[in-house]
Amino acid sequence: MKKFVAVLAVLIAVLSVSSAFAAGDELFQTALLQSLMQGEYDGVITVKELKTYGDTGIGTFQGVNGELIMLDGKVYQALWDGSVKIASDDETVPFANVTFFDADVKKEGVTAKDMKALQDIMTSIAKEHGINQFYMVKVSGLMPNIHVRSELAQNEPYKPLNDALKTDQREFEYKDIRGTLVALYCPNYMRGLNSAGWHLHFVSDDGTKGGHVLNVETKDCLLAMDVISEFNMIVPNRKSFNDKDLSVNMQKDIEAVEGSSNKDRKGK
Repeated sequence: MKKFVAVLAVLIAVLSVSSAFAAGDELFQTALLQSLMQGEYDGVITVKELKTYGDTGIGTFQGVNGELIMLDGKVYQALWDGSVKIASDDETVPFANVTFFDADVKKEGVTAKDMKALQDIMTSIAKEHGINQFYMVKVSGLMPNIHVRSELAQNEPYKPLNDALKTDQREFEYKDIRGTLVALYCPNYMRGLNSAGWHLHFVSDDGTKGGHVLNVETKDCLLAMDVISEFNMIVPNRKSFNDKDLSVNMQKDIEAVEGSSNKDRKGK
């Protein structure tokens, strides 16, 4: 009997450790970044449906009509003119990544001179928990400098995203603004389904400014990290999606879309 109780205690302990990261720790993805890159801009699910899969994440909207920032269950839409609004539940989403956020790791006093320095900090923490896991991160506090972008809504026939951003990307720079960065990390084996590495969006504390982050400086911020070990994806079942060649290596285009400002594009 004592042996049975001892074995049971070990089993419960093991299950408790594994469930610490497993409970609710699923990254949900709507379609592929690669399909979005090729102009698959029509929505797959509604904002209302997206909320059933998570309360924190990033993405975009029908026709890439702005940047999606989901934070604490609210879905913000950062538009081309620099304004931000709460997205309608009826708005549709062609691409997004969300999770029900659980802070497995916290770090105070996060100060970084630029986005690379911040990414290095986040990567260092991620390596402690396994670089082949997924991570959703919230960095909250003062941003002495931040450079964000959004874009004009696209109309059919849709151009590839890189081409659309060459003409329709709009950029904004803010100083001494308080808000939250929502950052997603996908491991290298996700190339082909998403962008490997970090992808950051931002929304200000007052909900009036935000977008896809091109560069950022942080000062004494709080970093909260969710370690995610499960992945779930849905894809559209329609002719436009099924006709696309998703075997094409789009890494260079993705890198351009992720980090290029208008100044960078003009210099190329």
